[in-house]
Amino acid sequence: MFDAAPLWATVILPVALVFAGAVTAGFDAVLSASAARGRAGSMREMGTRAAAPLREVLRLLVQQPRRTVAADTALGRTGVVLVPVAAVLAGAVLPLGFRSVSDPAVGIVWFNAMEALAWAAVWLTGWGPNSALSLIGGYRFLAQGLAYELPHMFAITTAALGAESLRVGDVVAAQDGLWFAVWMPVAFIVYLLSAMAMSFWGPFDHPLGRDAAGGAAAELAGVDRLVFLGGRWLLMVVTAGVSVPLFLGGGHGPLLPAWAWTLVKTALVLAALVAGRRLLPTLRMERYTEFAWLVLVPATLLQALVVAVVVLNR
Repeated sequence: MFDAAPLWATVILPVALVFAGAVTAGFDAVLSASAARGRAGSMREMGTRAAAPLREVLRLLVQQPRRTVAADTALGRTGVVLVPVAAVLAGAVLPLGFRSVSDPAVGIVWFNAMEALAWAAVWLTGWGPNSALSLIGGYRFLAQGLAYELPHMFAITTAALGAESLRVGDVVAAQDGLWFAVWMPVAFIVYLLSAMAMSFWGPFDHPLGRDAAGGAAAELAGVDRLVFLGGRWLLMVVTAGVSVPLFLGGGHGPLLPAWAWTLVKTALVLAALVAGRRLLPTLRMERYTEFAWLVLVPATLLQALVVAVVVLNR
């Protein structure tokens, strides 16, 4: 059972997630600049490259918002705001070491429900501007969700099955001595793929595709665009962070304190997700849907069956 975090942790949580998202964005900017212009010649140049997201934030803060004809502004902005809100709410069950803001008995279900909220948020963002291109992006995310959500649900259910509990704290406690990623590798890999899909990142960035002029974000500008794309980074940070208690033992580890192990493991998962953007091509949704339903769903079901047999024979 986790220790209850102090009340002030509720306020610190969104700040910590924003900071982690900013650091991850800076790391991605360094990699992108290195790929385009070669390695940085000095630490100063590397710092300048890492600060590119901050300069983009300042640019968007002063940019005028964009308005389309007959747009449903309230609906569109609701979707924009719901993206970071869904990420922060999902992060409520995210532990730092052996302490979390909340550790409800159905914490894994709560996390998955917030993913469903993100579905609605991106679709509303695409629908609100009354623009064909943004609507295409919104529907692409729904199609992407249909592809990744089933194997994703089976993957996190497998972790819950291994711990015989839906409480995140119990899942961490069950990994004392052996991480779930070791004997549930299929579920872990599928979870990482769905983490990228949930944050429409890397090979799953079709909802923001250039062929649709930016897709769901096509008509966003200024603060609206900043909040929406910032929420995307928060989603990636949270999904990466939740992989640690579900599959990587949470705060368990030698020498370092529990909170440090959580940070180290989360940083490594985030680095893998950022690298995945460069290693894997963007997938068309119909092809990924076919792969997910014909390969990933049976694979995760087989993984869950193996775990169930092990649990029954303990």
